[in-house]
Amino acid sequence: MLPTLIPIGALFSGIALLLLGSGLVNTVIPLRGSLEGFSTNTLGLIGSTYFLGFFLGTFVAPRLIRRMGHIRAFAFFGASVACCILLHAIVVHPWFWMGLRVLTGMGLVGFYAVIESWLNDRTAPERRGQVFAVYMVVNLAALAGAQQLLRLGTPATFTLFAVAAIFVCLSLLPVTMTRFPQPQIGDQARLKLRMIWRAAPAAFVGALSSGLSMGAFWSLTPVYGERIGLDAAGVGLLMTTAIVGGALLQWPMGRFSDAGDRRLALAVAAFGAALAGGVVAAFGHLPYLPLAGLFIYGGMAFAVYPIVVAHLVDHLHQDEILAGNTGVLFLHGVGAAAGPAIAGALMGWIGAIALPLHLGLAFLPLALFALALSRRSADEIVDEPAQFTPMMRTSPTVLEMVSPEEPAVPDAAAPLRHPPSSAPTTGTAECRAAG
Repeated sequence: MLPTLIPIGALFSGIALLLLGSGLVNTVIPLRGSLEGFSTNTLGLIGSTYFLGFFLGTFVAPRLIRRMGHIRAFAFFGASVACCILLHAIVVHPWFWMGLRVLTGMGLVGFYAVIESWLNDRTAPERRGQVFAVYMVVNLAALAGAQQLLRLGTPATFTLFAVAAIFVCLSLLPVTMTRFPQPQIGDQARLKLRMIWRAAPAAFVGALSSGLSMGAFWSLTPVYGERIGLDAAGVGLLMTTAIVGGALLQWPMGRFSDAGDRRLALAVAAFGAALAGGVVAAFGHLPYLPLAGLFIYGGMAFAVYPIVVAHLVDHLHQDEILAGNTGVLFLHGVGAAAGPAIAGALMGWIGAIALPLHLGLAFLPLALFALALSRRSADEIVDEPAQFTPMMRTSPTVLEMVSPEEPAVPDAAAPLRHPPSSAPTTGTAECRAAG
């Protein structure tokens, strides 16, 4: 037991320190850009380039890890990300920052791929669900804690960039000192977007909607907070409130999705996020209303992606799950890369109110589409129903942690598709972390 726990503890420590640094700098950058006079359109593009890098990194990082090995690749990604963080404070120019954000996104995907493939390799199959649950708690707690580090300084100075870079460097220590065998990263599953649309169109639309909204949330909510008069500590509280809402409300939404038609659960979550965004846009000038609204938004919006994954898994055969989820990652990445640019342009046009409007309206097509599908036909399931797993978007490697070890053997006498007869108790969904 001890040889297994030691590397897992080191990996958890590494990812927590990494997220303290990256979560802090992801909030500091839009605040510093706003102080430097960057337009909201420019800030949106800077946010989009980060998610573009994250998207590109899902293809580049596994090749680098295979070439270098896990520990050397981890150090390589760490040095790259720390340098990029510090360069933001040294060279303040929007086009230069866009290039840095692409490199940062690619480096962070590499971090996640190393950590998650190692967790997958060092954990017995029967314990992967428990380990993954702890991993998600560590992710969310570190992201929430990172927002409170804004109290250590002001985005106008070098301090917060230095603190973020220090945490990224510290994240290297527990991982690079380990002597345990390095795992192998498997070949990436082939994208099959047409398969996703045929099997679960609500999952297809849900992944795009989630990316459009959540990409803008992570990139521009700090700017929104600054534009409505909050200081750095207030912006940190605003971000923390949304993250805590996402952590707390995913569980009841997950139980709701497990108990019935997931398309209806998607509709409820999307309508809830859209309503919360609309309320914040309409009444954001009232005291504490943005906090309450973003708490509800976080709870609903953070639940959409894991419900999408579980819904897709419901409609795929076991040997199609990894490819299907890779496709969902692709769609989410496309949306996340476009969302900040769209929201930034809208904020430049009509002001800060545009961000909560965008956050809500991005989910409205999903809400209407999923509701229409749920009313039109019964939700059929292939093989076994999945089980909701709270998750955030990280790297494709994490999908292996909760994917079945062996494909299920179908019963020749049973029909291929069948409606659920009871609440799902088995099967697997997957995992994802974001930022």
